[in-house]
Amino acid sequence: MPDGLPTEIDLTRPSAARVYDYFLGGAHNFEIDRQLAEQIASMTPNLAATMRSGREFLRRAVRVLLDAGIDQFLDIGSGIPTVGNVHEVAQGVNPKARVVYVDIDPVAVAHSRELLAGNELTGVIHADLREPERILAETQQLGLIDFSRPMGILLAGVVHFIPDGDRPEEILATLRAAAAPGSFLVISHSTFEDQPQEMLDAQRLSARTDTEITLRSRAQVTGFFGDWTVLEPGVVHMPLWRPDSPSDVDEHPERFGAFGGVARYDQPAG
Repeated sequence: MPDGLPTEIDLTRPSAARVYDYFLGGAHNFEIDRQLAEQIASMTPNLAATMRSGREFLRRAVRVLLDAGIDQFLDIGSGIPTVGNVHEVAQGVNPKARVVYVDIDPVAVAHSRELLAGNELTGVIHADLREPERILAETQQLGLIDFSRPMGILLAGVVHFIPDGDRPEEILATLRAAAAPGSFLVISHSTFEDQPQEMLDAQRLSARTDTEITLRSRAQVTGFFGDWTVLEPGVVHMPLWRPDSPSDVDEHPERFGAFGGVARYDQPAG
C-alpha cells in the first residue's frame, strides 16, 4: 500500500472520488482510476470541464449562503480535497465559519483529515449518505455545528450515487428535518435531460466504480428540496445558476450534464 493510506482501500477497483479528483487536476488518484477516467474522457472530451463546472457552482452557492449569514456547513459527499474546497471559500469570507466534511471513500477521508489537521473549525466524518441519522449524530458529536441555528447542507454531485431503491427522497427528508429555519440546501445532480448519447454512455461507465450514477430529471431533482423555497433562478443547468458574469455562461450550458439549485427553509406560518 502507498504510504499513509488505509489498508482497506482496494486499489484493484476504481473509486468515483479518485476519478473525480483526477478530472479536477488533483494528485490523490491511482493508475486504475486514471485508466477509467481516460476511457470516460475519450467518450466525452469536455468531462473535465463538467467537473470544474460543478465545483464552480458549489463555490457560487457557498458565497450566496455566506451573504445570507450562514456560518456553518455540512458538506456531504465532499470528495478528496482540492483547491477551492468549502472551508477555503467559507473561511476566506468568515474566518469563524465551521465546516464538517462527510464522505464514503476512505481515501477522501484520509486525505481530508491530513489536509485539515490543525484547523479546529473543520471536521471530517467517514459515512454513507444512505445513513443520514448516523451522519447527523456524528456531526453533533463533533460539536462544530449548532443544529439550533441555520446551516448550509451541501449535496454537490452526490445524490445521483443513491439509486432509487435506496429511497433518496427519504434520505433528503431526514436531513431537511434536522435543520433549523433559515437553513439552506444545495444540490447538484447529473441528468439525462438534454444530453447526447455519448454523455449517457459515459455516465453508464460509472457502474465500474463502487458508486454507480443514477441520472434523474429536473422534476426529480427539484423534488429533493421538499417544501423548502427554491431560490431564483430555480433548478437549472449548473452554469446558469447565478453566474459571476454573463461571459461565464457557455453557449450550451446543458452540455455539462447536471442541474444545480439552492433552497431555503422558511419559518412555517403560525
